[in-house]
Amino acid sequence: MKLLRVGTAGAERPALLDAEGTLRDLSGIVPDIDGPLLADTAALGRIRAAADAGDLPALDADGLRVGPPLARIGKVVCIGLNYHDHARETGAEPPAEPVVFFKAADTVVGPYDTVLVPRKSVKTDWEVELAVVIGRTARYLESHEEALAHVAGYAVAHDVSEREFQIERGGTWDKGKNCETFNPLGPWLVTADEVPDPQALSLKLWVNGELKQDGTTAEQIFSVAEVVRYVSQFMTLYPGDVINTGTPAGVALGQPEPKPFLRAGDVVELEIAGLGRQRQEFKDA
Repeated sequence: MKLLRVGTAGAERPALLDAEGTLRDLSGIVPDIDGPLLADTAALGRIRAAADAGDLPALDADGLRVGPPLARIGKVVCIGLNYHDHARETGAEPPAEPVVFFKAADTVVGPYDTVLVPRKSVKTDWEVELAVVIGRTARYLESHEEALAHVAGYAVAHDVSEREFQIERGGTWDKGKNCETFNPLGPWLVTADEVPDPQALSLKLWVNGELKQDGTTAEQIFSVAEVVRYVSQFMTLYPGDVINTGTPAGVALGQPEPKPFLRAGDVVELEIAGLGRQRQEFKDA
């Protein structure tokens, strides 16, 4: 299923995109798309049954904002340097273990919302990423099979980063990762049954119409299953938590000088096969 949330910011309602591309209202069945829903197999079954029976009312998508596909996210865990080609382009050694950092949940915005270039920013960068959404409480998972069984679904994430804040201002990466609007998510949460192999997904990103990133999750250093298993050794993952699993080559940081960092007026588009497409215009904060 392709689950999403539509409406003005803070007042989104749950919806489903059916196989024919029609937007369907879920608000008569469930209150929202969130962690408790993803952990409730009976509620998910009711959604699926109503969709199969054609019982869901259609919504007029014209002019309707698409918000993040997940409400009340607990935490956003991010994996750095997780693609072989990205490590090569930045001159970094592939890590022996996953590099883990966090983005605050309040960085998450809709897939077509405006992204703000931070004040005094000179190195705002793009990163298309596969987001993993947790559907069952996960702690100390032992196997890859067990890890994937705890995944509710997948989404497109844009891990926008400010490289000067991240790398040159001391401390951890968090200063360059947690600026306002720095994690567009969606348009859909695609349930795991529709993604039989998360290591066979193409990822692309364009800046002002020019293709910048063209990668595949097959290039991941640590697979989705390994990332979920590994992270569960250090923290408990709850339904509705999100893991951004890293970006392939093609970011501005890896380009020759002068590096083409983002400025107000730039338009970024990104997509992952089967998971949908995003588009953001960048404006000054």
